Amino acid sequence: MATATAVTPRPTTRRAAKARNVTVTDPALVRRAVKAAALGNAMEWFDFGVYSYIAVTLGKVFFPSGNPTAQLLSTFGAFAAAFLVRPLGGMVFGPLGDRIGRQKVLALTMIMMAAGTFAIGLIPSYSVIGVGAPLLLLAARLVQGFSTGGEYAGASTFIAEYAPDKKRGFFGSWLEFGTLAGYIGGAGLVTLMTALLSSDDLLSWGWRIPFLIAGPMGIIGLYLRMRLEETPAFAAQLEKAEARPKVPLRDMVAGQWKALLICMGLVLVFNVTDYMLLSYMPSYLTSELKYDETHGLLVVLGVMALMMIVQPFAGALTDRIGRRPVIAAGCAGFLLLSVPALLLIRQGSLLAVGLGMAALGLLLVCFTAAMPAALPALFPTRVRYGSLSIGFNVSVSLFGGTTPLVVTALIGATGNMMMPAYYMMAAAVVGGFAVWRMSESAGRPLPGSAPSIEGA
Repeated sequence: MATATAVTPRPTTRRAAKARNVTVTDPALVRRAVKAAALGNAMEWFDFGVYSYIAVTLGKVFFPSGNPTAQLLSTFGAFAAAFLVRPLGGMVFGPLGDRIGRQKVLALTMIMMAAGTFAIGLIPSYSVIGVGAPLLLLAARLVQGFSTGGEYAGASTFIAEYAPDKKRGFFGSWLEFGTLAGYIGGAGLVTLMTALLSSDDLLSWGWRIPFLIAGPMGIIGLYLRMRLEETPAFAAQLEKAEARPKVPLRDMVAGQWKALLICMGLVLVFNVTDYMLLSYMPSYLTSELKYDETHGLLVVLGVMALMMIVQPFAGALTDRIGRRPVIAAGCAGFLLLSVPALLLIRQGSLLAVGLGMAALGLLLVCFTAAMPAALPALFPTRVRYGSLSIGFNVSVSLFGGTTPLVVTALIGATGNMMMPAYYMMAAAVVGGFAVWRMSESAGRPLPGSAPSIEGA
């Protein structure tokens, strides 16, 4: 492999230069790419944070019922419905990203996500237009889900293809830093509104504010993404092709079936635990354990802040010791510690809840730090966006996004309050098998791409 001292970039207008068979990245350009990609993920999870933390209020606005559990199930049902169309979005945006470029598709998904979230803030309540209210909510969620089908795979691909090989884990970890920042922003805003507004004000108009904020956020994100160049890996792919590459969908699936199965297993454990902790636990604390709402929200926010602090360091760790050991540690941790952590949470005191949630949060960092670099490395450049979009979104739709709905239903059917722990343990077993079958990618070039080193 050529070293940095052997590289002499030929003149080019691109700031990520190709020299012979080595890509030399511009650190400033890499940082810009990371910021633009992470902002889109932050906006996606800002919506998730708002939706999860205000789920009880949304249930009253859109699904009037005398049964609080039925309201919560209906709200999470609309939440889960968006995940049903994510694979469709992945099948559209993924192949499109492999054909016309990652940057253009990521700009499009940003606009659609912002529009869907903004629209929720404009929907009249059930008391005003009746059944039309939940139908419009469902339509907005479907737009969000369709656009999100191309977001995470595209953003992780974008960062992975810009980052130098030896720092791909560190730079990729900032994508999930954006996730946590967006979630904290959305959940924190709801917490502040819950504390400042009366229940009547929150129910009548206050719930709209977080969704309306998505409009300006989307404009900012679009501006940042439109200013970026295409990734060096995709640009090199175009140079080798006589025309715009067009890979049949069957090649993205049948031609990559082993990598797709590994991807789905990794995404399953990543997203079941992620949605369990960040989307379901706030409602579990208040609806199932009757925990004080404000204190419960603050505990989860504190755990996410802790995760943000640890995230970049854990990403850098994956560059040093590898993605596989870090992900395996997370799977083992969830298998062994889910029950003790949930027992602590169920004990009810602020200290016990905080310790249990912190344990789960730190285990989750094993996935949030490693996955953005590990998942794109499963696929070659020519099908990376498309295959990753399909595998990621099928797994998220079937297992991740349905987690709040399934666990709520399981608790309702069995009366067993330990169901969240058992669900995470089952996911850890699947994830452990996927880790066993995956190859180590830390410090190595992406499949189908030239080695990438950091420029001065």
